[in-house]
Amino acid sequence: MSKIDFTIVTPSYNYHEYIRQTLDSVVAQEGVTFEHLIYDAGSTDGTLEIIREYEHVHLTVEPDKGMSDAINKGFKAAKGKWVMWLNTDDRLKSGVLLKMKNFSEQHEDADVLYGAWDFIDGEGNFTKRMQAFPFQKLMLAHHSCYIASTATFFRRSTVMNEGYFLNDRFKYVMDGEFYCRLASSGKIFQNFQTLVADFRMHGENISQRHLIASEIDDVLERELMFAESIAIRRTYGFTCFKNSHLVSLMDSLLFYFFKLQKGVLKWAYPAKS
Repeated sequence: MSKIDFTIVTPSYNYHEYIRQTLDSVVAQEGVTFEHLIYDAGSTDGTLEIIREYEHVHLTVEPDKGMSDAINKGFKAAKGKWVMWLNTDDRLKSGVLLKMKNFSEQHEDADVLYGAWDFIDGEGNFTKRMQAFPFQKLMLAHHSCYIASTATFFRRSTVMNEGYFLNDRFKYVMDGEFYCRLASSGKIFQNFQTLVADFRMHGENISQRHLIASEIDDVLERELMFAESIAIRRTYGFTCFKNSHLVSLMDSLLFYFFKLQKGVLKWAYPAKS
């Protein structure tokens, strides 16, 4: 059995304005053992100099094929009982790893644990709170990825050790595809209503960068992002029609059905500090 409670994997590239907050939120965790693996693709903006100030970090600097590839490197090298990824612009809540460890000991059958989280803006100000309600694969496939990657933990022995990794062809919703694939394989998800992390939303987020598109390359990137979501719906969601118009109609109906259900569940499962 691993003597390390948690492995935290951070993919990194040119985020010097946020990385120190991320590192501080990790090093402040108490009552658990952890390793922090950072895979940097070759930052040139001062990010590496900041990372090297922190003795707890295991830093690897080398080219990668994108964010999913960098995360997979960490997943494969992980030694912790539980593995998560924490982006270079996000933050762990104070004391949350100890809370997560205690919670995991009550759920020995769970393969994936996920908690609630706060959205923050570029300056670190609170904008919105998100709850962690029971897992539903169809809601994930048809409405949205309502589980934050930065608030999710995977049991290494039943996920990574069994060969489950991110699909590195996905660049935007790699987490949603990963969750759906794990659920389709029978992995057990357990929600944890405690606040786990701060998820920062700003103009440089990969998933937000092309929401407003004007140039042809931007439009292409936006459509590729939508294509990933469509691929998830077609593979893991509910599909019973061959006619494209009926498929689109069903997609719309299911989207709004799960949106309504999600609104109800948010009231039923309030987040706790």
